[in-house]
Amino acid sequence: MGALRLRGILAALALLIASPLAAQDAQGQIRSPILIIEADRLFTESAFGQRVAEEIEAAGAALRDENMRIEAALIEEEQALTEQRATLPAAEFRALADAFDEKVQRIRREQDAKANAIAERGEEDRRVFLNAAQPALGALMREANAAIILERRQVFLSADVLDVTDEAIARIDAAIGSGLGVIDTAPAPESDTAPDAPETDRGSPSDNFPGAPDAASGGVDDP
Repeated sequence: MGALRLRGILAALALLIASPLAAQDAQGQIRSPILIIEADRLFTESAFGQRVAEEIEAAGAALRDENMRIEAALIEEEQALTEQRATLPAAEFRALADAFDEKVQRIRREQDAKANAIAERGEEDRRVFLNAAQPALGALMREANAAIILERRQVFLSADVLDVTDEAIARIDAAIGSGLGVIDTAPAPESDTAPDAPETDRGSPSDNFPGAPDAASGGVDDP
């Protein structure tokens, strides 16, 4: 009995939403005080969102390549320092080892900062996009005589006719396209080249760049 009653309530709600609040005129223009948009799809399927996704993917790939180059350079440097261990006084070797460790930690912080910048860039560009999309969304509201646009995830039940996501994407694309040359967007983080030839620094690259040898298991160790 409870299930039947719930289905009846839901059916009644659907009828209330579909009519007379929501209607379409002869040209197919929706007229409703409430419109619905799927915000994630609005961004990811727009020309702007697709460009941002491609740029973030390219930046991530460049950072991964850079990390691999850095790892290889640090492994080579660690091996070179290890070979000097037998010929250097303990105090001198310790100084070189500590410097190398500081270098590895510095590089790790720098690479982590780049990764964080790439992640944050997506959120920032989404905010830029939504701000740039407001004129197009405002025009949709005026034409529909709508008072509010709701995010689909916040709506329990609605008529499909209220969802204007596809129309909004088309209008935003027409207005700003990919966004290049139209609005300012966050620049892609720059990737540096691998570290210079071995310096007098030390560390355990394996802690920071997977695949590098661990000082504690055969790499540079305390004398």
